[in-house]
Amino acid sequence: MPGPMERLHDAVLKARIDDPASSRTARLLRSGRSKMVKKLVEEATEVAIDALADDRFAVIRESADLFYNLSVLWVEMGVEPGEVWAEMERREQLYGIAEKLHKGPVALGDDKSLIKRR
Repeated sequence: MPGPMERLHDAVLKARIDDPASSRTARLLRSGRSKMVKKLVEEATEVAIDALADDRFAVIRESADLFYNLSVLWVEMGVEPGEVWAEMERREQLYGIAEKLHKGPVALGDDKSLIKRR
């Protein structure tokens, strides 16, 4: 059974053919990557501000908005949630669940080649 991110991703995929006059998602998908990134950063900033204000419920609400905007960007870039989950699993095997991947060329890809980070 698909999880919430997969269901959201599927809904955003379907919105690509919707009328932008009646669908906020269709409008955002047609606005271009720059606008999508701006919305993503805006929501991440709101999560951070609410966290600093110690507003737990606002962090929950804004996190949902953040995931929505992330899903829109994924659709625009052709990223499937399963690809992100696979990367998270790969990192867990390398570093443990709570570790962020180093930015240098330290990780091996599936083909055992070094993955270069930008």
